[in-house]
Amino acid sequence: MNLSFSPEYEAFRADVRAFVAEHWTAADAAATEVDPDSVAAMTGAAVRTDERAASFRTLAIERGYLYRHVPRAYGGSEQPPDPLKAVIIAEEFKAAKAPFEIMGQGPSMLVPTLLEHGTEAQKQRFVRDTLVGKIRWCQGYSEPGAGSDLASLRTKAELDGDHWVVNGQKIWTSSAQEAEWMFALVRTEPDRPKHDGITYMLIEMNSPGIDVRPLRQMTGDVDFSEVFFENVRVPADGVIGERGQGWVVSRSTLKHERALIGNAALQRRTFDGLLLLAQTVELRGGRAIDDPVIRDRLVAVETRLLAAERHGQRLLTLSARGEDPGFAAMVPKLYATGLSYDIAKLAMDVQGDKGLLAIGEEQAHFSGMFTVAYMWSLGILIAGGTANIQRNIIAERGLGMPREVRK
Repeated sequence: MNLSFSPEYEAFRADVRAFVAEHWTAADAAATEVDPDSVAAMTGAAVRTDERAASFRTLAIERGYLYRHVPRAYGGSEQPPDPLKAVIIAEEFKAAKAPFEIMGQGPSMLVPTLLEHGTEAQKQRFVRDTLVGKIRWCQGYSEPGAGSDLASLRTKAELDGDHWVVNGQKIWTSSAQEAEWMFALVRTEPDRPKHDGITYMLIEMNSPGIDVRPLRQMTGDVDFSEVFFENVRVPADGVIGERGQGWVVSRSTLKHERALIGNAALQRRTFDGLLLLAQTVELRGGRAIDDPVIRDRLVAVETRLLAAERHGQRLLTLSARGEDPGFAAMVPKLYATGLSYDIAKLAMDVQGDKGLLAIGEEQAHFSGMFTVAYMWSLGILIAGGTANIQRNIIAERGLGMPREVRK
């Protein structure tokens, strides 16, 4: 297996490195603060959104380094697809703690969906401001009784003149209390089969009739909310794609969500932290990393992590060649979420009783970040499609195995 880059790509790396060194100083990097509980922190991304970061991102877009898949007309750099260059850019920006593309539901999930299914007016209105963080989004998918079986959703929208009238409820809506807009699935043809008659709709969160109620998690945070709609009026042009074809549009969004969750960089970041933890924590009279049981579990987990990274490189190679990876592209999300849990569980076992301390307590290891990682790993097994649903999809559609007998 040859994991090296060709001279052409190493020359490109040198250009990227020189650009970053010229426009992002060591002082800038030192001033970059990342929320330790965020996904961005675990992946090593720099998430500054101040004027200095915005200025750097503007220069990086002009040079063709950021938002390469987005046309210039909508605020991107419009570069030819090249996954190897994309990897090099990400590596060099991360090494310098330079501001990278803003991650989140809007830039990472909605923007690609708009580029694929949106009208020209919708792209002009939303894409640029979403990329730079001026518009924050939440995802209105899950409902009580319609989580894993998303197509059973019951939030409905009825056309009244030039507006849709929306009634219903969403739940486990990430960042709903902060978002200005929601991209949501609603039922517009209740008499059609459940996968039909669903429409993909953009809803402004300050619209009359919307009630956002935060849900407190076991971490103490309120990242999720339940959202109630009572006669909420949405302009008719807020539909993405065709009326009643929202299930087709939603598959684009889910595809990008799974790719975001399945990135092995997250597991690598958490595992590297676990190694530091095992080197500092005492267990049975010595360092945890010297304990034979812990060492054996560390080796087993890192072996799986290396397999995930190599699979990602395989997919990258296929993408660079223009080849369709097929259902192999669905494996990372399923594999990565299980691995995240096992890494976090091992970190909790290394800590022993101190793993039960609240986040931020003085005696908590690493300010309790592994407690956050553990609780977060339980939720990510569900996000973007539960692990069991993913296994069924891969087995039935990918491997051609028979469907489960339904009684």
